[in-house]
Amino acid sequence: MKTTTRQNTKTGLKNRTQQSSTERPQIDLQKRSANRELNTDALLALMRREAPGFFDRAEVIGKWVWIQFEQKQPSEVTRVLAELGFHWNSIRQAWQHPCGTSRDATSPTDPRSKYGSYFAADAQAA
Repeated sequence: MKTTTRQNTKTGLKNRTQQSSTERPQIDLQKRSANRELNTDALLALMRREAPGFFDRAEVIGKWVWIQFEQKQPSEVTRVLAELGFHWNSIRQAWQHPCGTSRDATSPTDPRSKYGSYFAADAQAA
């Protein structure tokens, strides 16, 4: 199979390499790694300071922090969440941050029923 790096001149479409290099912002992996180790309070403080829009959506479940959106987010939002240390959970359809804790396996039940939950912005207002 022959591959080419030329852009399709008839349709203006780019090949996969050209698309990914222009559409995907680079994630600072050192920042991501450091932020993955933050505990819940430190993460919420960082979010309130540097990403208040995400802080307003942050739901604390046990020691973890989740962020959910109704629709797919732009790649810039994905980059910021990844640098904050979040990962995408396709089963729960949420961005999740483990806040320095580890887990053994995915539970079939909603962790909110076991650990309870609250929205960080609501707790800060009280």
